[in-house]
Order: sequence, then C-alpha cells, then structure tokens
Amino acid sequence: MGRVTVRRPVLRVDASGRTRVPDALAAEEPLELRVGGRPLAVTMRTPGQDVELAHGFLLTEGVVADRGDVALARYCDGVDDEGRNTYNVLDIALAPGVAPPDPGVERNFYTTSSCGVCGKAALDAVRLRTRHSPADDPAAVPVSVLTGLPDALRAGQKVFAATGGLHAAGLFTATGEALAVREDVGRHNAVDKVLGWALLRDLVPLAGTVLMVSGRASFELVQKAAMAGVPVLAAVSAPSSLAVELAEEQGITLIGFLRGSSMNVYTRPERVA
Repeated sequence: MGRVTVRRPVLRVDASGRTRVPDALAAEEPLELRVGGRPLAVTMRTPGQDVELAHGFLLTEGVVADRGDVALARYCDGVDDEGRNTYNVLDIALAPGVAPPDPGVERNFYTTSSCGVCGKAALDAVRLRTRHSPADDPAAVPVSVLTGLPDALRAGQKVFAATGGLHAAGLFTATGEALAVREDVGRHNAVDKVLGWALLRDLVPLAGTVLMVSGRASFELVQKAAMAGVPVLAAVSAPSSLAVELAEEQGITLIGFLRGSSMNVYTRPERVA
C-alpha cells in the first residue's frame, strides 16, 4: 500500500538561525476508480482506506445505495519504476442488477484534493436524488455534545498531528460517541471514507448521526451527507450560500463556525437540543 506520510529534508529558518531537519509530509497520490473495468474517476488522495473511499464515492454519486450493491473491490495491476505495485487503480464490480453509472450524464469525474469533483456540466447535474432522505429524521443533539466534537475530531487526527496537512471527517452519534474518523488531503475524500466505512457496515442510512468536518461546509459535502441520510452536518468553518440552500432543501441541520462554546445554526435548528 502507499505511504500515508513522506519524509523530506527541509531548511528551517527561525530566530536561532538555519538548520536542516527532516519533515513529515502528508502523502498525495492519484487513485483511479473503475467500475466494471471502465474508468470512472481519478481523485488525488492520501493512500489508505481506498475501498472505503470507493464505496463512499459511489454512494454519494448515486451509483449504489447499500453494501449489497457492490460485489467486489480489487486493486488492478500497476507498477512504479522499481516494479512495485502502486495500488493506485481500484476496480469495483457491481452486483447483478445494479445499473452502472449513466454514461449519458455529462460529468467530469476528475477530482482534486482542494475542491472535489470539478467541471460538472450544470448545477442540475449535481443535485442527485437521494434514496436516504434525512428530512424526517427526529435526531436531537445537545449543545454540549456539539461543542465537544471539534476536539473529539482532532483527537482522531493521528496523521495531522505528524504533518499538519490533512483534512478530517468524523461520524458521531447524537450522544457524542465517535463511530469513525478519517483523514485525507481532500476533505471530500475524508467524508467519502467515513461514509464508505458506514456503508460497508450496513449503517446507511445514517439516522441520528452527526457528520463533523474540519474545514468549511461546501455544497458537495452537504450533498454527500444527504446521499447517506445524515441529519446533522457540522463544520469548524463557514458554509457557502449554496450549501445552506441545499441543506434547507434536503432537511439537513447545517452548523458552521463550531468553535469553543459557539456555533451558527443555518438550517433546521430544532435538532439542536
């Protein structure tokens, strides 16, 4: 498997002068996802939990809805200059009867570590129809639980502690129990890994849960929460206007600027107990 961190020498400059020291960097490598042998997406990601990432991606793109929709996930042969398998190509076989991704939908599935899926043909193309709507979820999350989530998420960021260069996503119960925390150079990948973890354990739809993310709340992350049936999405930073609009439309409680003892609740505030 690929390395999560890479060691590189750096020149450190501070008040005491200049020194050469080793530094740990978050690894970033491409992963090509194939469905039935046909290329579907290329994403820049931190190696690790690739099968979770693939399941989460297919869930949030509306290709699958539960674990039984995927028959097999396997790495394809691919070697580097030294003859080692790069583990950078993953092929997904869908179960009999599961429709493959629609080739007629104009979607450019090249994704970057900064913005996720880019170059979609139109806004309507990303307004996917979820089979796990969270709109009627009666979840209630105490303020005391919500304010503790940023620290709980940070406690699970082992690679961030070494590199300072990764986003994180965590899935929590309404009482604050951490179910899964995943890290990645791309915040969308971190979310896909968490949701893929849940799909592989037959936990989707994720009723009564909170998805906590380390950065901002974008339209795409709200969409991913909706596709997995997550009723509450919380972020330490700001949401975009379109993220708030989609959260309102999908019945998701969207929380931003969750820091210390304060937060902004943008939609469905009745879930904040």
